[in-house]
Amino acid sequence: MPNASSGFTTDPDDEHYHDLQQMEAELRQLRTPENNPYRLLPLPLPSPITDPDDGTRLPATYANFLVLNGSVLMPTYGQPEADVLACDTIQQAFPTHQIVGIDCRPLIRQHGSLHCCTMQFPRGVMAHPND
Repeated sequence: MPNASSGFTTDPDDEHYHDLQQMEAELRQLRTPENNPYRLLPLPLPSPITDPDDGTRLPATYANFLVLNGSVLMPTYGQPEADVLACDTIQQAFPTHQIVGIDCRPLIRQHGSLHCCTMQFPRGVMAHPND
């Protein structure tokens, strides 16, 4: 499985490979206020998942996790090796949190994932008691 490596992706034929390599290089240049480098924990990139209707690549990423009180909800994609590697990596970032995997294959068909679906609600969707 070429994508579940210690880095984002090791497959130079993946359409995201070069952009992710550039992003990693940029992140390695960032420094804390004390001029120390940040600790980077590379997440694997799931193997491509395509829309069954039109064949377009769907936005499957483990970076679309959601941090809650004491837990991290982490997207999974039915790719056991990559899912476990991503879970282990996220656990390193949040050692005191419980990591909970959520199958996000239905969500990515809507071109979002966990974090995306918890964002803003349009005005009028939520009823306010004082309205």
